[in-house]
Amino acid sequence: MTTMNTAYHIILASNSPRRKELLSGLDIAFDVRVLDGIDESYPDTLATRDIAEYISRKKAVAYRATMAADELVITADTIVVLGHEVMGKPKSDDDARRMLHRLSGQTHQVITGVTLTTVSAQKSFSVTTDVTFKTLTDQEIDYYVETYHPSDKAGAYGIQEWIGHIGVVGLQGSFYNVMGLPVQRIYEALQTL
Repeated sequence: MTTMNTAYHIILASNSPRRKELLSGLDIAFDVRVLDGIDESYPDTLATRDIAEYISRKKAVAYRATMAADELVITADTIVVLGHEVMGKPKSDDDARRMLHRLSGQTHQVITGVTLTTVSAQKSFSVTTDVTFKTLTDQEIDYYVETYHPSDKAGAYGIQEWIGHIGVVGLQGSFYNVMGLPVQRIYEALQTL
């Protein structure tokens, strides 16, 4: 396969199959490198809109010591926000059901923070997308949780899965951001580095 040329050897710092698929869509060659045990905590005083970008920068710090001179590392973090509640990955099936009940019939924000890091430069940004769900029934929520096991997804859902097909009635912003990687903004940022 022919790929676009970049000045750097791109490293995606994520094991997420969705992020790999999305970055592949840019036709840029990249490798995956994952470091375990990165602290993803953030200060309680941090504004909700800044959390994902803060965590993406924190992840980038962990990778900096492992980087070669020709590498560019992409780190990212995605959160779901309803009002002032930040929803990360559910801790259990019951937690996933709780989150989906909270999102049902509401508009929430999906915020992905991204940091592009080389040995000499760093660029961070975040992208926000508004997502509106119809009112979900208990049966729909139970079916989704039991069939799709969304424990690895912020807000307990994947928009590209069944729940997105039947439940999302409105979207303002990037669909790919909701999947976990705002690839259009990454492409633009790569052009400027």
